[in-house]
Amino acid sequence: MTEIERKFLVKSDEFKQQADKKKLIIQAYLNTHPERTIRIRINDDEAFITIKGKSSEDGLSRFEWEKEIPVKEARKLLQICEPGKIEKYRYHVDIGEHTYEIDEFLEENEGLVLAEIELEKEDEQFEKPEWLGEEVTGNLDYYNSKLIENPYKNWN
Repeated sequence: MTEIERKFLVKSDEFKQQADKKKLIIQAYLNTHPERTIRIRINDDEAFITIKGKSSEDGLSRFEWEKEIPVKEARKLLQICEPGKIEKYRYHVDIGEHTYEIDEFLEENEGLVLAEIELEKEDEQFEKPEWLGEEVTGNLDYYNSKLIENPYKNWN
């Protein structure tokens, strides 16, 4: 139940040539307390409720619990989430023995593209493709819950 992931900016759209089909994700938060977040996500025809704990000091790991829920219920829960929602396209790209999840943000966060890779251990080695940019692991500005509060379009 511990999630270990690293997050990077994406510097080109070359990843799209290697990606599977994109999926639309709509997500919002029931709670964004500094110690925990409770997220509702609709991913095409699936929906999930996810609880994430506070990140470690380096931002590499945190508690994560997720359960699939009916899409109809997720749509109702999205209606009570505040202050807003995130919409993004997600792509999966297999590189070596790992899969990168690349999020191309829409609406208020258009122009931001992030790649995440989940690891088994914090010091695990992985291949870095040419399109991978600066690492932003642990930078709270790039957390989805923070992008709702301070969208990418408002950054200087």
